[in-house]
Amino acid sequence: MIIVLKPNVTQDEIDHIVGKIKSLNLQPHVSKGQYRTIITVIGDEDIIREQPLEAISGVESVKPILKPYKLASKETHPDRTIIRVGDIEIGGDKIVLVAGPCAVEGEREIIEHAKMVKQAGASMLRAGAYKPRSSPYTFQGYGALGLKYLAKAKEETGLPIVTEVMDPRDVELVAQYADVLQVGTRNMQNFNLLKELGKINKPILLKRGMSATINEFLMSAEYILSQGNKQVILCPRGIRTFEDITRNTLDVGAVPVLKDFSHLPVVCDPSHAMGLKDYVTSAALAYVAAGADGIMVEAHPNPEEAMSDGQQTINFEQLVELKKKLASVALALGRGIY
Repeated sequence: MIIVLKPNVTQDEIDHIVGKIKSLNLQPHVSKGQYRTIITVIGDEDIIREQPLEAISGVESVKPILKPYKLASKETHPDRTIIRVGDIEIGGDKIVLVAGPCAVEGEREIIEHAKMVKQAGASMLRAGAYKPRSSPYTFQGYGALGLKYLAKAKEETGLPIVTEVMDPRDVELVAQYADVLQVGTRNMQNFNLLKELGKINKPILLKRGMSATINEFLMSAEYILSQGNKQVILCPRGIRTFEDITRNTLDVGAVPVLKDFSHLPVVCDPSHAMGLKDYVTSAALAYVAAGADGIMVEAHPNPEEAMSDGQQTINFEQLVELKKKLASVALALGRGIY
């Protein structure tokens, strides 16, 4: 249920309503927008219906939530969610560009890569300390040591860090180093991991499962939101279809749907969507034209020497060109770029 409060509601009235909901063993989630405050109530709807909530001072109306994802839905949060990472606002008027190698390849290497990313004009550094791979025999990442290397890269460049977490047991450790914790496509429905991420106060970049529907994607976001963490970024990254030329099929159509159904920001990954570096820029522009709030790409000074995903990794010159083209598309849409 959604409790819509009156425009002039006081904090004392809000506190009273929240206390009433909690006394019924229900979960209240308060969302303060620019013009209205909404309280989303999670729990047994029969209990809610039996209560004369509209008689409480400050309440304007009580409405059912139609979507199965209660907290991710725009029904419960009409204003767009903006997530702040340092001086960067994800989900606002400006597009953010996140770039870096697929994996942390060493201390000296990641510092070099971070400097390249910053020089090219990207605003955040992405790199995996932990790497989920299809084969157990390929490079799996440096793990905890890789996190320390990322910290050195941040110290050198000032770039915020985006890196993946794979195991619920590693959430606390990764959160000590990462500015944004990434959930990979293979872990989109790792519900134990999502619940742990819902308990921390750090932004979570949730990638769409390679075979997941949009409803399943948003329900995974709901797992994080339901635990109290409201800082979720949705990341389309291509879906698996019968196509065998590109690594995946570009899910650009998911962007306007996600922006219509949900208030959460959307940052897309064209590197994994296409799987071939020659098509990354075109895919990135399509994502932004469709309404994406940011782009995350794999970039490396010499993709031929990358320890993983070299075939879909762009070089410095291509990253510079991508930034210029993204700026042009953003301008055409009335937006800017960091």
